[in-house]
Amino acid sequence: MYLLYLDDAGSPGNKTEDYFVLGGVAIPENSVRWLSYEIEKLAQGTFAGSSIDPRTVEFHASEIFSGRTPPWDTISSKPDRKEVILNVLNILGSAYTSMVTFACAVHKNSFPNQDPVLKAFEDLSSRFDFFLQRISPGNSGEKGLIILDKSSYETGLQNLVSNFRAKGNKWGNQLRRIVEVPLFIDSQSSRIVQLADHVAYAVFRRYNADDLTYFNPIESRFDKSENVMHGLVHLQLAKRDCTCPACITRREK
Repeated sequence: MYLLYLDDAGSPGNKTEDYFVLGGVAIPENSVRWLSYEIEKLAQGTFAGSSIDPRTVEFHASEIFSGRTPPWDTISSKPDRKEVILNVLNILGSAYTSMVTFACAVHKNSFPNQDPVLKAFEDLSSRFDFFLQRISPGNSGEKGLIILDKSSYETGLQNLVSNFRAKGNKWGNQLRRIVEVPLFIDSQSSRIVQLADHVAYAVFRRYNADDLTYFNPIESRFDKSENVMHGLVHLQLAKRDCTCPACITRREK
């Protein structure tokens, strides 16, 4: 079974932000322990020699970046805090290729009458389902489960997936490989949800601030097939000639 851990970046109602992003990482269930251990080791190394218990450290990219809340306010150097974010993302560099990233960046003004959270989730859940069908064709192929950080959208997303499974999505496709409604957990208790937070943040910075600092280390990890980047999608109507990797690979195809 594959587990798709997702978190968000940006606020649906914040008018100073152009984008909302939902993103994360899909991993085989037998890789959960290894990936969690690698992030736990990073927590131990980051606060080695301090009085901070690494088990209580939550890697939340926007909080690390701002450095305003504990324990990140103990790291006064902004470059050092940026390095922490990159260290989290670079764990994917040593991960097996079976671990792939997914993200959907929604340009909110392009869809003024639509909920960007539900729009992003609808897109990603379908992409995850197609990914599972592609890597393991047949009736007995890989199944998947989606895991998200607890949020105010819990009920809406659960109902959305239930409707998808029964009636199909807006393209008329049913989610055949996703075995259950989304599981919502506290990010404090899941190192991999914390990694998903960093993936979402990296994509958000790439589209909302034209900042490639965090995106470049994970660009090669997005699900890709036949030179098309399926794992990353840029939903927008404002720039038809967008040259981001999500748009350009589809246009070339």
